[in-house]
Amino acid sequence: MVDSARGQRAEPEAVGPPRRRTSRVARNRVEQRKRRKRLARRIVLALLVVIVVVVVFVGTRLWHTVFGSGDDYTGGGKRDVVIQIQAGDSTTMVGETLHNQGVVATVRAFVNAAHGNSAINSIQPGFYRMRTEIPAANAVARLTDPSSRVGRLVIPEGRQLDDTTDMKTNVRNPGILTLISRATCVDLDGNRRCVSVDDLRAAASSVTPQALAVPPWAVEPVTELGKDHRRIEGLIAPGTFNVDPSASAESILASLIGAGAVEYTKSGLLDSAQAMGLSPYDILVVASLVQQESNTQDFAKVAQVIYNRLHAHHTLEFDSTVNYPLDRREVATTDADRAQKTPWNTYVSQGLPATAICSPGVDALRAAEHPEPGDWLYFVTIDGQGTTLFTKDYQQHLANIELAKRNGVLDSTR
Repeated sequence: MVDSARGQRAEPEAVGPPRRRTSRVARNRVEQRKRRKRLARRIVLALLVVIVVVVVFVGTRLWHTVFGSGDDYTGGGKRDVVIQIQAGDSTTMVGETLHNQGVVATVRAFVNAAHGNSAINSIQPGFYRMRTEIPAANAVARLTDPSSRVGRLVIPEGRQLDDTTDMKTNVRNPGILTLISRATCVDLDGNRRCVSVDDLRAAASSVTPQALAVPPWAVEPVTELGKDHRRIEGLIAPGTFNVDPSASAESILASLIGAGAVEYTKSGLLDSAQAMGLSPYDILVVASLVQQESNTQDFAKVAQVIYNRLHAHHTLEFDSTVNYPLDRREVATTDADRAQKTPWNTYVSQGLPATAICSPGVDALRAAEHPEPGDWLYFVTIDGQGTTLFTKDYQQHLANIELAKRNGVLDSTR
């Protein structure tokens, strides 16, 4: 019975969905995905190899450029070149400039040659005449030699654009245009190159105010004077500048006028003009008159005299404005001089002259911005020590003039 029962027991059956064979399409898709993955891995690997090669190549070139392998030029060089040292340049940065201009073979050679040379730390920003392909030690020696510096321009206070003649001493004083021209002179391979005064004057006359970097507050008066080069008078501030000898006349003037605008803004000119109800340009013109008409100790008083006379609608009657277009310096003027009608002659026209009559210094500008309070209308210098008397009374002023004549300050025949 048992065996019979066992023989009749049912065999267990499989459960779940029936097995299906993988189709050819599915297998192809799997194979394609595998191939794409293998291809992507190869591409990534190839890119990594390229990147490594580029990094190694650039790094090697940079290392040899900056640090070098001790290579250096020999001999006296090939040709003259002008390079510029910027403010704040380190020795390495100077070396990079020299290397980029073909002066030294490697930056490292220059840095090594400059090591221990205290003079290299005192190199001033500016332009220097060098030679290409010279030994690094030679480059150091040239940079530290004051005669290698070119393009250094110094404009004294009170200087005007054109040359002037001192009528007492007959000495010719170079004007700003002459000083600029001299600063641009440089000898390159035996040839002397300068930006001429004529080129500078032409640029001052014909180039648009915008191209000359004339500040907005001066564009109108500059434009009103037309093609006269003196329209930019006073816009170039006194000071020391670095002029690129290779630059054009237009570019040089624009850089100097732009620098002047920055200096005038620093002085508070715009704020002072707003507070005083005047234009910044008018204050600049007043400062130029103050500079030419008085000594430093009297600047603020003279500025007040100018404002008092303008408010009273008196002509200013300054000899300096008569002499300005005559390109001369003289204490007094003749009746014929004072009768000439020019845009600057304050004997024949009320108000301020058409432009500044020189480049005023900081003290004169400060006096024009902050005049000393007073009711004076007249002033005259009475002795060789510069003593100046101020008064509101015209008769007293005439007496002061006679005193100046007796002291030889003014010509008694005029």
